[in-house]
Amino acid sequence: MTIDKSTPANGSIMVVGGGISGLTTALEAAEVGYEVFLIEKEPSLGGRVSQLKHYFPKLCPPTCGLEINYKRIKDNPKIKVMTMAEVEKVTGTPGDYSVEVNISPRYVNENCTACGECAKVCESEISNEFNFGMNRRKAAYIPHNMAFPSRYVMSPSMSSDDREKCKEACKYNAVDFDMQAKSVTLKVGAVVWSTGWKPYDAARIDNLGFGRYQNVITNMMLERLASKNGPTEGKIIRPSDDKAPSTIAFVQCAGSRDENHLPYCSYICCMASLKHATYLREQYPDAKIYIYYIDLRTPGRKYESFYKNLKQDENVFFVKGKVAEVSEESGTGNIKLVAEDTISGEKVRQTVDMLVLATGMQPNLSADKPNADLKFNTDGFVINDFKKGGMFAAGCANKPADVVSSNQNATGMALKAIQTLVRR
Repeated sequence: MTIDKSTPANGSIMVVGGGISGLTTALEAAEVGYEVFLIEKEPSLGGRVSQLKHYFPKLCPPTCGLEINYKRIKDNPKIKVMTMAEVEKVTGTPGDYSVEVNISPRYVNENCTACGECAKVCESEISNEFNFGMNRRKAAYIPHNMAFPSRYVMSPSMSSDDREKCKEACKYNAVDFDMQAKSVTLKVGAVVWSTGWKPYDAARIDNLGFGRYQNVITNMMLERLASKNGPTEGKIIRPSDDKAPSTIAFVQCAGSRDENHLPYCSYICCMASLKHATYLREQYPDAKIYIYYIDLRTPGRKYESFYKNLKQDENVFFVKGKVAEVSEESGTGNIKLVAEDTISGEKVRQTVDMLVLATGMQPNLSADKPNADLKFNTDGFVINDFKKGGMFAAGCANKPADVVSSNQNATGMALKAIQTLVRR
């Protein structure tokens, strides 16, 4: 497919999902002149990347990649951002779609300066889902320190007394509990689904103890513990007693490459665990780290070098074997695990202070497929139909991918969306 460069830009593009691939798609399209509607179901943009301490390949913090993108969005009037919004239905054909979008009330208008006076007087609390429920936050909250837009949200569960307090505390008349849910219909020529992923529900993996034992956590929970804006302000400690762990085990492929759960490789889990081992080494130089794996996937020279450097650490032990059983030691909260070392053929028994499950990546659309003309594979990833055009999936909506691959793919999908709109 070729583009006639003499043809002026026309039409609009919708990007569904404001994570790193959605931001890239929106910016690439808008910066060559197309109007873009960026739809995000959460109160702020950033997606999974905003929950990380560091991300590959440079191991920089989320602010490194997100802040510059937010500035580009602010500076570009072609991008219309809609948060707390979800696509209800898409009808039409490539080049001529009608999209119904439902927008939930934030109860805070654009007068908000994020001063925080509402949170100071609010006594109601809710689970902090940004930290995977490891702590609680006020029912008047800003999603996180990098939230864009930087505006507070009022939880619908807030008590009536707190509602009045928040309204009185706000000097800018920004708190508005009369806001109602609304629906809008937008006309666009192409739709890019950048809806991202969610961690596989570790509680469904019966033999690994998540949900039964406090000191069994997931890889994303560890990421939040290690983050400065996380529930422990960056200190990695055991959930049961706030103890500094001296022995930590990682279980790779927790729910991945398993016909009973996710049959595919989730691509990112191996490198995430290797990265997490460096977090632990920085905080606890004498800690012993055990990584149980089936195979280690380190795609590319830089990732392989990262792995080789970690193998030189005398306190990091790699065990090729699948963990079959997990239990809790009576009275200590320590975790006991049983695995088979496939190299030696021997059964391995290990007791550690904390166990981290490297849970797989599940596409967000797998369980809640949109009312749109999309094709999915058996794992819930969108199959791109480039011949038909019009609607495309970018990043982890299309396949498991890391940040670099997601951004590269998103740039390509921006071009595909533009090709739908350009007369040929």
